[in-house]
Amino acid sequence: MILRNTLLLFTGLFILVHSPLAQKKYPALEMLTSGTKTSIRGLSVVNDNVIWVSGSNGTVGRSNNGGRTWKWMTVTGFEKTDFRDIEAFDASSAVIMGIAEPAYILKTNDGGNSWKVVYENKTKGMFLDAMEFWNEQSGIVVGDPVDGRFFIARTTDNGSSWQDIPFDKRPLADTGEGCFASSGTNIRALNKNESVFISGGLVSRIFIRNKAIDLPFTKGKETAGANSVSVFDSYKVNAGRRIIVTGGDFSNDSSITANCFYSNDGGVSWKSPSEPPHGYRSCVEFLDKKEIIACGLNGIDYTLDGGRNWKWISKEGFHVCRIAKYGSAVFLAGGNGKIAKLNWE
Repeated sequence: MILRNTLLLFTGLFILVHSPLAQKKYPALEMLTSGTKTSIRGLSVVNDNVIWVSGSNGTVGRSNNGGRTWKWMTVTGFEKTDFRDIEAFDASSAVIMGIAEPAYILKTNDGGNSWKVVYENKTKGMFLDAMEFWNEQSGIVVGDPVDGRFFIARTTDNGSSWQDIPFDKRPLADTGEGCFASSGTNIRALNKNESVFISGGLVSRIFIRNKAIDLPFTKGKETAGANSVSVFDSYKVNAGRRIIVTGGDFSNDSSITANCFYSNDGGVSWKSPSEPPHGYRSCVEFLDKKEIIACGLNGIDYTLDGGRNWKWISKEGFHVCRIAKYGSAVFLAGGNGKIAKLNWE
């Protein structure tokens, strides 16, 4: 009996030590810079070296050496504009989104030395929330509802010009439903040709193709709902099967109630984590099939099992987190010009 129990104990320890979760390491946070008078919500990581950020007070930043040093710039004529999203294509070209009344999209082709207005909309109530590009040529921008329909515009020329989607082709919005411009990630590529976006407020839904699917976030509260969506392998076979959405209530950033849901069947059904993120989370990002990062006002969470169990790896608050489009580096950005990187060593 003693020998048998010993063998069972040894076998259990062997399985634990050699299980995927036991071997995996959680990353550590490395602070890169802070102190700039801007709240950063736009983050685009081109590769492991080239990173662009955008934020309040007309601020844009760029690093060409993996975040060790930064070039900061204030866009002339837009010193009071809040640029809440940015899409960068390389070290020279990027597109930035100014949110509201009027709403602007600007582009640079010379590393931020000069910017050209490529889109302007003075419509009353206009508020842009986020951009997404399927490739360097084709992109989309989504905004809060105007006259009962979500605003959408498209580009097919690398962001050099934008065309509004006809009003009757835009998705209908429910009463009190909108988008949170918290991290530039409430619209994402679903596959090579389609995008998916989420809403929050009094109602939270995910819009996939021509369907509006209810999300199980807290309803009836203006500060609650979905904030960010991420799709695993949106450019590969079976794209759009794995989707994760985070949010919560930003007026109660420590609440773990209804702040994360994931789907493994393209949004048909949704599951809640056994151990959810430890507060409101404004951004979520797939790093691979199982590893996902989420960040918010009270810290960073990380999961190794596809969203079922989350570990609070840092209590440093951030608005946005993104992985390199052509690489593996992961960066975060937030208030007071704060930028950080994840390290696994």
